Amino acid sequence: MVAKPRIALIIGSTRPTRYADAPAQWMLKQAQARGDMEVELVDLRDHPLPFFDEMASNLWMPSQNPEAVRWQERIAGFDGYIFVVAEYNHSITGVLKNALDQAYKEWTRKPFTAIGYGGTGAVRAVEHLRMIGVELQMVSTHAAVHIGGGDFMAVHPAFGNKPIEDVEASLLPSAKTALDELVWWAKATMAAKAAEA
Repeated sequence: MVAKPRIALIIGSTRPTRYADAPAQWMLKQAQARGDMEVELVDLRDHPLPFFDEMASNLWMPSQNPEAVRWQERIAGFDGYIFVVAEYNHSITGVLKNALDQAYKEWTRKPFTAIGYGGTGAVRAVEHLRMIGVELQMVSTHAAVHIGGGDFMAVHPAFGNKPIEDVEASLLPSAKTALDELVWWAKATMAAKAAEA
């Protein structure tokens, strides 16, 4: 019997005016309502990482910067990840890319999904995240949650400023599928690692 996967929900923006908190809290609620995972919020604001300046990835040698090491220790114990993704110029935020680069061994052979937001629902950023994840030897779910178009305009504080629950009917099916896939892959990779041990 595989243990319940531990999942980190990582907020990938640190801007003072970020919108990320609303989708993060909504996704946290969806994940916590299930009985098949334990989920914990991890905020990049709590990890003031330097721009990556190590001699090499921690795959090849230990990191020297104490914040980088603290970050690696923070994410190491999770079995999978949900990234909250803002789209900046067709990609993920610089702080999220830097956080991904500041670790390697901790991400490897673990699954992830995403909840993206923006005019196009952060589809391009999530696709870019998937490419980065593959290079880190992660497993991406097929499904992700995208808050875009009219839904995004309705909930963003600069426009409609409605609660996210007002548009959740269009988000719940993809959230269920993404979380179902995340748990499946988390259990599969946990079992494979246990078999290797």
